[in-house]
Amino acid sequence: MKKFSFLLVFSLLLFTACKKDHVDATNTKTLQSSINDMTSSLSTIKQIKFNEALYILKTFGVEADGDVNELKALGKLIDGKKVPEILTLADEIAQKNGIEWASTSPPSLGEMNIFGDDKAKESDPNDVKAGALSLVTRPMGDDGAGAPTSIQIVPRLVDAAGNPVSFTGAGLEATLEVFSNGVRLSTAKNLMQDNNFKGFNLKFSSIPAAKVVDNKIDITVSVKTTAKTFKMSKIGLDVNAAALKVPAVPKTDTTAVTQQPSAVVDPNNPSTTPTTTEPGTATPTAPAAPKQPTADPKNTVSKFLNSVSSQNLKAAYDASNNPSWGSYESFSNPTSGFGSVKNVSVKNITTSATNPNGASVNATYDVTDKNGKTTSLKVTFGLKNVNGDWKISSYKINP
Repeated sequence: MKKFSFLLVFSLLLFTACKKDHVDATNTKTLQSSINDMTSSLSTIKQIKFNEALYILKTFGVEADGDVNELKALGKLIDGKKVPEILTLADEIAQKNGIEWASTSPPSLGEMNIFGDDKAKESDPNDVKAGALSLVTRPMGDDGAGAPTSIQIVPRLVDAAGNPVSFTGAGLEATLEVFSNGVRLSTAKNLMQDNNFKGFNLKFSSIPAAKVVDNKIDITVSVKTTAKTFKMSKIGLDVNAAALKVPAVPKTDTTAVTQQPSAVVDPNNPSTTPTTTEPGTATPTAPAAPKQPTADPKNTVSKFLNSVSSQNLKAAYDASNNPSWGSYESFSNPTSGFGSVKNVSVKNITTSATNPNGASVNATYDVTDKNGKTTSLKVTFGLKNVNGDWKISSYKINP
């Protein structure tokens, strides 16, 4: 009997010794296993705060697109760290991003799970019932000349009648994306814990002036509940051009003189700029002119819209070269991408401008989503020459 008891105690000690007290991010499986080990040694309240800390770090502490890539980036960030170090790091990230969260405060973000279990629990503060998302924008600040220096963007979850819904204690991921002429300029995230959410303060000084077209930007805000991700956009918001981010002019040394090696001076015309040749090298030739497209750029837009309408999304994606659309998985997403489209009815397509390297095409069409909702759109497609073919490089929805 004593021998049996000894073996039982020894087995328990061995099992405890095998549990990890730090993160092992060798792969996703070891990451989850080590986090589970660390969580199991904590009290119930500490477990909740630890999961909240991991969520804060995954959402705001790393830069990556998609849950899988975010998880990999999180693993690199916390690899080898123990629970106290992770909580401290989450405090720093929350403070840096202006999030009202602290590792020492009571649980406040609902039930967080960084490994993607989005099913509603019996009691889930993030399972907010809403009908849509509304956006309020207002200029803020003063640059000294009476012009604003930022835009306050406040999202509100509303019911079917447009009235704000009431909820507290949630941890809804809110994402702001900023575009100009179809090109994404920036992304920001925050936590929506109730419907008094302060929103985002978009400073003009954070937006590159060179990427803003016609002093206007478009914004899209998404709020993720347990059951659904709500999205709302505003198009053509005015910005204060004088407050936009302008890169500093690099300093140059005006006293420096560039001397070319092996410069050959024409003795009959010494004032002429000398040519430079290296021994044994041929005279440089002008680069070959890029191949010019022969087709009308509106053919590419027509092909794109027809492919989206028939849900041949691979062909539609291949007709584009637009960084703001991201990967094919993002482009074809059935909730937030072109995968949500059921039908496209084209009314008019015209080429408004073209040159050997770029073109602009205007299109008017109706889009019907898979819920049966039809929206009329007027869109300007920007196209660029890619090896002799027109590719869609930007996408702007006009008022």
